[in-house]
Amino acid sequence: MKAYEKLLLENKAWASEKVADDPDYFNRLAHIQTPEFLWIGCSDSRVPANEITGTQPGEIFVHRNVANMVVHTDLNLLTVLEYAVHHLKVKHVIVCGHYGCGGVKASMTQHNFGIINKWLRNIKDVYRYHRDEIDNIKDEESRVNRMVELNVQEQVMNLAKTSIIQKAWKQNQFPHLHGWVYGLKDGLIKPVFEMPAGTHIDPLYEFDDL
Repeated sequence: MKAYEKLLLENKAWASEKVADDPDYFNRLAHIQTPEFLWIGCSDSRVPANEITGTQPGEIFVHRNVANMVVHTDLNLLTVLEYAVHHLKVKHVIVCGHYGCGGVKASMTQHNFGIINKWLRNIKDVYRYHRDEIDNIKDEESRVNRMVELNVQEQVMNLAKTSIIQKAWKQNQFPHLHGWVYGLKDGLIKPVFEMPAGTHIDPLYEFDDL
């Protein structure tokens, strides 16, 4: 059996099991989507949002990219954010990174990764902002893991800088923004940063005509 055929077989088994447990399961999912959370996570295959939070399909709206970035020119991310915040009315947006992130680790080097360089440049900026703190950490693993935490913090800040979030805060007083980091070694999530709805940021980034 080919690898992809195994996936299809597993899918059939999963669907059959769901219907056996709850005959109306897929009918409900097909007609309603009311997630409370938007999850912005890393593309790493070891960090599946539903799996590590114990949630079911329909409970978390998910966007994933390399190193869980919030880039102000990324129309994919902004489209997901707009839909989740203004149409699905999610109450929480979570940026979740993970310790040992390969994208973060790569951004801290001078290696040429081809077209990937353009994406990593956004993480390099985070390193530049926090260079003194990071360079004072001697252990390499600890240095990368601290960069993971700081990157999550900066991406939450980038969310707050968007007109999408600021408009929602003004109109609805939500969503709350959260920065989490997942541990591959123990499976636990560590909250590292939080911005309640309405948090003021540098006035330079605050829009006055929403």
